[in-house]
Formats: sequence, structure tokens, C-alpha cells
Amino acid sequence: MDRVSTALIAASVESINRVGPCSAKVNLDRIEDIREARRKVIIDRAKEILHRWNIESMPSVDEVYKEISDTMKVGKVEKYGPEDLPAGPGLESSKDIIIVEGRADIINLMRCGIFNTIALEGAKVPDSIKKITKERNATALLDGDRGGDLIQKELLQVTNIKFIGRAPRGKEIEECNCREIAEALDNRVPINELLGKQTVQPKKTVPPIPATPEHTKVKAEVPDTIVQAAKALVGTLEAVLLNEKLELIERLPVSQLAEKLQQIAGVNTVVFDGIITQRIVDIAGDKNIRRIVASRVSEAVKPALNVELMTFQNVIP
Repeated sequence: MDRVSTALIAASVESINRVGPCSAKVNLDRIEDIREARRKVIIDRAKEILHRWNIESMPSVDEVYKEISDTMKVGKVEKYGPEDLPAGPGLESSKDIIIVEGRADIINLMRCGIFNTIALEGAKVPDSIKKITKERNATALLDGDRGGDLIQKELLQVTNIKFIGRAPRGKEIEECNCREIAEALDNRVPINELLGKQTVQPKKTVPPIPATPEHTKVKAEVPDTIVQAAKALVGTLEAVLLNEKLELIERLPVSQLAEKLQQIAGVNTVVFDGIITQRIVDIAGDKNIRRIVASRVSEAVKPALNVELMTFQNVIP
């Protein structure tokens, strides 16, 4: 009941002067709101529950410190195979693995939360690496230097790796921060694309469809600057950007080319050791890039009217 109804009933009770044959007198001593009483009981009980909860379940400062410290622990580098190759603790349980050059690379990747790793520990590829690449989906994550180039060639010849990722040019994996490592893995290149090969097709007796006339010209006439740039880039997986005067703007890894072209202006010619894809052609058309020279042109490319496409075979004598 509300307060008005309660007061009326109390006044009515006080007006009673007889109960049966007996005289009676009723006096109101006090009015108690049992809702408030119950609310107080509930509040007191909630305080008690919260207090016990804090004591029993909330971690102490030492426990919080220990939990956070444990997340920062890198872990222990393990050994794999008869050669005792350095390996991350997650190698055995992972279907996808990452092959790096040395123990320091594994430690750096573990700092970034990557544990499915194994190291070559030398330029010669161990038998354990050859075997594990046949059983797992392997990515080689190599340094961005001459040593990484040599190891890449060796891996392509004797293993079944599926992808190649490279550190920024001039840097080693052990020197990279976590962002650079993540970018190298995100930009990894499939082996088929790297080698300029298609996936295996059924045997055919007919020759492949020829490329479009725009990029099948024999020994196109181009400035010597472009010829020399093409020669210098063979086998490097790098690109150079030239301005209208054919002066060098920037040299960068092929894996970063598409993103860079979208950001930069004033590019006249792009020369790179890779495959010209439709994405590269579309970006070049939008950015008014006049010429693209690469090791190969994808057969799926539809040439843009304002972009000249050429291969190294066209320009290198």
C-alpha cells in the first residue's frame, strides 16, 4: 500500500472503542515500512557477499605480477631431428611451420608469439628440413640480404616449401620487430608464383595460349637506364621506381610494390623482379605510370591502354 492508504487504515484502527462486549482503546505507536527493512537486509547481505568474494577470488598484487610476467616469458628453444636443429616449442603440434636461418631468429619470433619454428643452422639444408617440408605446410622466413638469397635458392631446389617470406632488404629476421615480422608473413609469396609457374595441369599436346601482343615484342627499344635496371634486378625479388627523367625514386622489395605504388606520385617507370598482375596494372593505370618492366606477365592480365607492359626478355639483350 502507499502512504495515504496506510495512514487511513491506521486512523481507522485508532477509532475503534469496543471489541465485542469489551471496551477498547487503540493507540498508534509507530509505522514501520517493511520494504525499507528488507532493502536494508539485502544491501547488508550484498556487502557481505562482495567482501568475501574480494577475499577469496581476487588475486593479490603478487599473483597479478606473476601472471603478467609469465606472459612475457619467451619459452625454451627445443631441439629437433638427429641434427638437433633449434626449434620452437610449438613445432611438433603445428601443421603450418616456419623455417628460419638460425637460433636467434627463433628466439625473436618467440618474442612475437610465434612458436611453430625450426632453424636451418647453415647454408646446407639438413635432411630433417627436407623431410618435414614434405609433411607440413612450410613457409621459409629469410633475411633480406645476400645470404637469404642463397638459402632461398637452395630451399627451392631441395625442399617442398610452400611460401617464401623475406625481411626488409638489408635487415635480418633476428633484428626485425614484431610488426616487420607480421608484414613479412602477410606478404609471403607462393612458390608457384615465385617461380612463375602455374599449378600442375593435365598433359596437353597443344601449346599454351600466347600472351597479348603488347608484351611479346622482341627486344623492345628502351632507354639504357631501364636495361641496366632490369639486369641488376634479376634474381633479387626487388623493384625500382623511376621518374619521368628515369631517375631512381626508390628501391624496395616486390612484396611492398603494390602498396607503395598506391601511396607515391611521380612514377613514370616500374622495373621489378616478379610477375605483372592485374592489380599492378590497374594501379599503374590509375597513377598514370607509363611503363612496367618485369620478369613475366601473368596470362590473366588485361593490359591498360595507357600502360606499356614489357618483360626482361624484351629489354635485356
